[in-house]
Parts: sequence; C-alpha cells; structure tokens
Amino acid sequence: MLACQRDKFFIPEDVAYLNCGYMAPNMKSVETAGIEGIRRKNLPFEITKDEFFEPLSKVKSLFAKIIHLNDPERVAIIPSVSYGIASVARNIKPKLYGNIVVAAEQFPSNYYAWKRFADTYDLQMRQVRPSEGPNRGQNWNEAILENIDSQTVLVAIGNIHWADGTKFDLSALREKTRQCGALLILDGTQSVGAMPFNINDVQPDALICASYKWLLGPYSIGLAYFSEAFDSGIPIEENWINRQGSDNFQGLVNYEDRYLPKARRYSVGEASNFVLLPMLGAAMEQILEWQPENIQAYAKNLSTPYIAQLQEMGASVEETQYRSHHLFGVRLGENFDLELLQNQFQKEKVYVSFRGNSVRISVNVFNHERDMEQLIACFEKAKMARAY
Repeated sequence: MLACQRDKFFIPEDVAYLNCGYMAPNMKSVETAGIEGIRRKNLPFEITKDEFFEPLSKVKSLFAKIIHLNDPERVAIIPSVSYGIASVARNIKPKLYGNIVVAAEQFPSNYYAWKRFADTYDLQMRQVRPSEGPNRGQNWNEAILENIDSQTVLVAIGNIHWADGTKFDLSALREKTRQCGALLILDGTQSVGAMPFNINDVQPDALICASYKWLLGPYSIGLAYFSEAFDSGIPIEENWINRQGSDNFQGLVNYEDRYLPKARRYSVGEASNFVLLPMLGAAMEQILEWQPENIQAYAKNLSTPYIAQLQEMGASVEETQYRSHHLFGVRLGENFDLELLQNQFQKEKVYVSFRGNSVRISVNVFNHERDMEQLIACFEKAKMARAY
C-alpha cells in the first residue's frame, strides 16, 4: 500500500493543503527539472537539434503509459484545455437540427467552445442538471444518457464533475454515443493521474488534459489524445515543427504541405519547451512509479473515515459508487454557515475550494491524517458557532 509522500513536496507541516483540484504543488524533483531547464538556455549553443524532438517523444510516451495508450503519436502537446477543445471543435461537422450534450456547470473551457459551435450552426445546447436528494449521481448519469439521441453531435464531459467529484459512466456514454453516431470528447484534467483510466476501455474520440492538477506538472502545458477521427484535421496553428521533414533544419526553407501523422499536427507552437517539458516529464515519471490506482486507493483510505464524520454532522456527500475518492464535494446543510466556515479555514490554514454550492475537497499522496483532522475541526467549530 502506498504511504504518505509528503517528504517529496514543500508543503509546511502546519498547512492542510486539500486543494490539488485547484493546483498541484510542485514536487522537489519537478522543481529541480525546471531549474535545470532554465539553466540549459543559458548556453543555447549547447542545445542540439535532437533536444527539440526527444523530450517531446518522452513526455508523450509517459502520458501514453498513464492512460494505457499503445501509440504515443496519438498524443499532442497543448498549452491548455481550451486549446485542445478548440482543436476538436475546428474539425467536427454539425448535424442539421442537432444538439450538444454537456453536464451542467462543468468547467468553462469545456463549454464555451461548444456554445460558440452551437450558436454558429444553430444547434441546441443541452446542459443536463442533477436532481437533488437521494440517488443524485445515479439520476444524473441516467439523465445525461436520456439526452443523447440521433441528433446529438457530441457529448463533452469529464470523467468526474470538476466541482464535486460526481463520476460519470464513461462506458455507458461511449455505448450510447456510438449508437447515435455522436462523438465523445473527454476532459480528463480532474481525474487522469489520480484515477485509473484506460483509453482502450473507454475509446473516446478525444481526451484533453491540463497538467497542473493531477498530473502534478507545471502550468501552461497539457496533453491531448486524438483518435483516428481527427487524422485528417486542420490544426489551429500552422507551425513548422508539425510538418514532415521538420527535423531537417537545413531543409526548412523548402516548405512542406504535409503534416506529421496522427496527433502531431495538433501540438502547440514551440511545444519543445525546454523548461515545462522536463518538469512535466519528471512529474509523470513519479506518477507511473506510484501508479494511479494506488493514488486512488490512498485517497480512499485517507478520506473515507472523515467523510463519515461530515455526514454525521449533517453535511451531504455523494454516494461512494458515484464519486471519486481524490476529489469530492461537501454540500452544507442548515447546520453550517458558509462564511463562518470560510473564516475558520483561513484561521487554521486549511485550503479547499468553493465551487457552486459545494465545498470541494481534493486529496493526494502529500496529505495525511492530520490534514483531515484539521478539516473536520473547522467544520465542527463552524457548526458550534452556528448553534449560538
């Protein structure tokens, strides 16, 4: 069983950082890789042609291992989720009187592009909302499936909902979208790295991930998987390194119309980032050593007893089978005053997020029991204060 890995991070002992869903802290190894990358550029005459390509291949291969992808050339380097989603949106066809299905209140980067697409082609945006009360996760999943029909162009969704960790049944979504001739576009930012994900089981048409959360990487770099559906697409940018023969620097004056095959055409310009790529590579090497299934198990073992305590205090948490263990939302009942709770968190150095009507708690391998005890103490004090 995976033990607490706090010694690999810089988090002070008196801080309960339960907010990896907001931004992961750098590991010490990731910081080292970044500093080395900065220093590398001090001597640009030592940077060889191969260094524009080999780190790219390494990072794509590491990501491919995390998602169990056999072909790393189906991975592109992107700067953000919005960039990856925009690349997808540029290369799909609408349906007459069609619709796009999304989960309500999902992350804006996986909404705005589809709203623009729907407005451009006069499509219906179907934002599927959860019902409140018992069986919320199950009912939400069923409602999403019911909204997919023969006129659905695509379903854009996360493996879990970013605000409260509600799990979506990707296998059922894949089956229904195939039946209806719709694409399945996934945002894996809040799950890939901390939850097991097998691309061969789900077979999405695209998987888009920012790296600065559960992949433990730096900001402004991410990874995207593109299926065969996008092999003939047009990228957002026309950058030189994504063309065939781009490794021949002397021959770059001979312009080339052909893109490199598969997903390589969709990589962002200057993808050969000499600082961010080594940082992301170091992060994913460590994740592969730990393995996402062990990270998820660690989060489950750590959080489960304390979730029971929150429920006993009158807070609401999604049923186990319909939520992730590394990220979950706590919906406050009448026993709690939100402002009092926020003040208590600040006083006790407990860091969480507030998303919609949920207190979002996200744990990783740098968290330990003391962090959770600090969290519970804040809820107890806020509840007691409310009583007076």
